Amino acid sequence: MSIARTVALFVLAAVAEIGGAWLVWQGVREHRGVAFIGAGVAALGAYGFVATLQEDNHFGRILAAYGGIFVAGSLAWGVAVDGFRPDRWDYVGAAVCLAGVAVIMFVPRG
Repeated sequence: MSIARTVALFVLAAVAEIGGAWLVWQGVREHRGVAFIGAGVAALGAYGFVATLQEDNHFGRILAAYGGIFVAGSLAWGVAVDGFRPDRWDYVGAAVCLAGVAVIMFVPRG
């Protein structure tokens, strides 16, 4: 399994899922309309498809590992798009999650 390919697919999945959820949020909570909601739903569907492109055949493993990417990616999205300012505990938590991703995806298995 290529580490670079795995990471790239996780990043693409995060952009699709987090971006999709953000678009739905904007459409509903910020009253930006049905076009935002529709684009969000499409992006969320794309996220589901991107996850199937991972080389590992175990759905549970891929989704569990992606959970850590989602945590870190959500904080990064908040910083980049919404002006969120994480505190040190947000960073520590994201680092713990990313360490978990590395263990789940990349430790040698017998």
